[in-house]
Amino acid sequence: MHTLFDPVHAGDLQLANRIVMAPLTRNRSPNAIPPTIAATYYAQRASAGLLITEATAISHQAQGYSDVPGLYGTEQLDSWKNVTHAVHAAGGKIVVQLWHVGRVSHTDLQPDNGAPVAPSAITAKTKTVLIKDGVPAFVDTSAPRALRADELPGIVHTYQVAARNAVETAGFDGVEIHGANGYLLDQFLKTGANQRTDDYGGSIENRARLLLEVTRAVTSAVGGGKTGIRLSPVTPANDVVDADPQPLFDYVVRELATLNLAYIHIIEGATGGPRELPDRPFDYAALKAAYREAGGKGAWMVNNGLDQSLAEKEVAAGADLVAFGRPYIANPDLVERLRIGAPFSEGNKATWYGGGAEGYTDYPALST
Repeated sequence: MHTLFDPVHAGDLQLANRIVMAPLTRNRSPNAIPPTIAATYYAQRASAGLLITEATAISHQAQGYSDVPGLYGTEQLDSWKNVTHAVHAAGGKIVVQLWHVGRVSHTDLQPDNGAPVAPSAITAKTKTVLIKDGVPAFVDTSAPRALRADELPGIVHTYQVAARNAVETAGFDGVEIHGANGYLLDQFLKTGANQRTDDYGGSIENRARLLLEVTRAVTSAVGGGKTGIRLSPVTPANDVVDADPQPLFDYVVRELATLNLAYIHIIEGATGGPRELPDRPFDYAALKAAYREAGGKGAWMVNNGLDQSLAEKEVAAGADLVAFGRPYIANPDLVERLRIGAPFSEGNKATWYGGGAEGYTDYPALST
């Protein structure tokens, strides 16, 4: 039986253990440039089998929150290169999460203060973060406009360029496509956000088209073995819902099975909330079976509300990787704490978003 600390392959990635640091948005990147201390932050956590960066915008249009990092400018890539060098020097592996927020944005954050883009012109009943004079504030998202069909190939190409730049220029070990949590690709997937009548709306095959086009483009740029994807079948995050998620996501993973991906990253339940949603039942074992039966060999990663006991049960039940999110904020040495059964430190929520080193790189390891 496997344990959390056994090595594992995820496509081309040879990982020292099965513990993953999940993406954690920290809003510390003015002008979309990761700060110098980001290299310290990620290197402190490099004992994880895999680090997944905070969600990173593939373009200015893709940005939905203040002071989140990007992958589309030279200064951004140079700063990320410092991060990957630091992580590799510490013996770790790191991939970057490719992000387009779609309608979860605000005109203040968009090029020329334009409307955010979406599959359909439906405003998300959710909040975003604007930082002014160093103070973060939650504000309502702006009304989006529907993307024209002729704009979609450009978005696919932007994902492809971002992936190539991430691996070839910034030195990442791979990329993770963010297809979850009510952002652009998830908006196209789900009926609550997608009311299109063209080839990207209506049927399951049509609603999954953009996500699959993006994934094929990314794998053609960096290889399937360096590509993961994150999915959240039933999370209500960012006001997203699908009328019948099981057949939708069974179809998606069967199609993804043909692309030889490094891993599939599944958020079970509500992101940052309950793992079981009585009003949104979902069979995750059936989802994994659909992927394997279609020939999918990528590592299966599970995420959401895991503690040590639950993570161990997930691995015993066949999960290849387990992702921890918020515990990694205050516990840079989370792997060692799990190994010896030490308690987790509690993070200061007031310093989660924005700011500098406080609440970012100043949490001590057990030995300090």
